[in-house]
Amino acid sequence: MLSSTPRKFAVVGAGIAGTACSHALILAGHSVHLFDKSRGPGGRLATRRLEWVDRNGQACTTRLDHGAVGITARSAAFQSFIDQAVHAGWLVEWVPVQAAGSLPLEDGDRICVPEPDMPALCRRLLDGVTTTWSFAVDSLYKSPAGWQVEAAGERHSAQFDAVVLALPPAQASPLLSAHRKDWAGHASVIPMQPCWTLMGIAAAPEPAVRWDLARPPAGPLAWVLRNDARPGRERVPGRAHWVTHARAAWSRQHLEQPAAWVQQQLQDALAEYLGQPVDWHHSVVHRWRYALPPAQGLAPSEPCWWDADQGLGVCGDFLGGTGVEGAWLSAQSLSAAIFRSASDAAAYASARAQDESVRQQACSGTGLEQPAGDNGVNTLAVHAGSR
Repeated sequence: MLSSTPRKFAVVGAGIAGTACSHALILAGHSVHLFDKSRGPGGRLATRRLEWVDRNGQACTTRLDHGAVGITARSAAFQSFIDQAVHAGWLVEWVPVQAAGSLPLEDGDRICVPEPDMPALCRRLLDGVTTTWSFAVDSLYKSPAGWQVEAAGERHSAQFDAVVLALPPAQASPLLSAHRKDWAGHASVIPMQPCWTLMGIAAAPEPAVRWDLARPPAGPLAWVLRNDARPGRERVPGRAHWVTHARAAWSRQHLEQPAAWVQQQLQDALAEYLGQPVDWHHSVVHRWRYALPPAQGLAPSEPCWWDADQGLGVCGDFLGGTGVEGAWLSAQSLSAAIFRSASDAAAYASARAQDESVRQQACSGTGLEQPAGDNGVNTLAVHAGSR
């Protein structure tokens, strides 16, 4: 059943939380305009395009997944979403070969990843959603006519009945301060954890590495991945495509160090872990300031924030829990709160109705129709960092 009282929503943030909430609102018959400071969706479901000139003077390109390692589930609801997404072709399963001595994967050895790149899942969830890219919202305005958003002094002309913020807490806090000081205060002190990520292309090691993924038990590296071992990713004979994520504590300690220094440190750490030098063809580092939500017990107790009187909501993994699943759960909670508070309470107020829609779409092979949400309650998405 669709809402008999459709409303206009602005959603700020195009990670899994924002795109999932947008998807739920669209399914309920509302209109959604999504804004993000980047050039496309994904957030920490991120893939970077690299360009370089090789030693023979040839221009080269490749793409490396430098955000979330993958998607797994602990809750039955999110597992159902994953199963339906796999059936519909939105996600594919990956069972990586783990390095000897690696820490175990806490949620089993079944990891799912979108194809052909990590943002693909968010792109699918934005079907029917109006989008504005490269628009870093820095102010929210509320008048009797509705909400408006502004970026760098440019106020967007559209007016909205409600606004949803799907941003890291440090970015959401200043937007909330004029409208919900209590939320802004809470968000300003939530200690998100950072992550430095090294990615690049190198000569394949000799002797050959026989594993796809490692979780070193000690040292600065938390994850080491052969990106070319992941489903649907480019494989080039004689090359290795590496992505490594530093531990949160190491990243915090060196958060403001120059990128060149960090790159050298992480390259040295990878060489030490492999037990041999790495012959790099091209590499870069990326700093995720808001990679992980706070440790358990430090996050707010509510899975989302919703002020029905003002038409203002907040969702994200800092509310719902770590990883893709936590963000997804937060987005689900927020959309349910919005539907419950609507004058037409029948507007998809039941998550079961949405689940049935998803199942029908998956069985028909046309794709998913269930709202997806933010980051997962699993360590596999630990190193998906916020921007």
